[in-house]
Amino acid sequence: MFIIGELINGMYANIGAAIKERNKTEIQKCALQQLSCGADALDINCGSASKQPLVDMPWLVEVIQEITDKPLCLDSSKPTVIEEGLKVAKNKTIINSTTADVEKLDVLLPLAKKYKSRLIGITISAKGIPQNKDQRLELAATIVDNCVEKGFSIEDLYLDPIVLPVNVAQTQMKDVLESIAEFRIISEPSPKTILGLSNVSQGTNVRSLINRTFLTMAVAYGLDSAILDPKDKELMDTLITAELIINKNIYCDSYLDAYRKK
Repeated sequence: MFIIGELINGMYANIGAAIKERNKTEIQKCALQQLSCGADALDINCGSASKQPLVDMPWLVEVIQEITDKPLCLDSSKPTVIEEGLKVAKNKTIINSTTADVEKLDVLLPLAKKYKSRLIGITISAKGIPQNKDQRLELAATIVDNCVEKGFSIEDLYLDPIVLPVNVAQTQMKDVLESIAEFRIISEPSPKTILGLSNVSQGTNVRSLINRTFLTMAVAYGLDSAILDPKDKELMDTLITAELIINKNIYCDSYLDAYRKK
């Protein structure tokens, strides 16, 4: 599975302070810790408290690419902020994210093509959060259709069925899982699938347990990627084991050590 580390986000006190103080040591330490724990890419989000995101985003990109050539996932609801990061990016990039709204797709699809970036499409629109699998599939189809029309490679698209906290949307959990499987057959070639995993446990008392249980189930439904906390060792070990059980990894008695090193 393609793992995107979620921890370089201004919503976290240490990262927010580091952005404000231009403390690149703290940012780079967080990046290296996530990579050493198994992250394949790093999500970068200035956070809602950032007073100058157009300056903060490119600064974060430059600071992180000083110490790694891993892909960077530029995370903002503002296309202008994302583009400022793309302008200075030397690493491969992922835009996080577009909704299914045509107005958003008309801006972000050309941006992704211009900078040769991959794109995350979340199945949500101005009408709100989908309430069932059929609504998610309809929004996913809208995103895919727009990609085809604008000549954006479906192989560079990740579809996110948008998972809500289990304590407020328990009835939707099965729909999210089934959507993962159905997104994979929505077109040929298939789009990839992704989840912002930590959303499922937001506001609960046993976050790590809920995260790793949901991730295991999502792996069984064919999930390709997740934005998560790679420093959660139990979560990462559960992921390695889940992929072992569905025959993505080869068993040996020391498989955990082997795949952590990999």
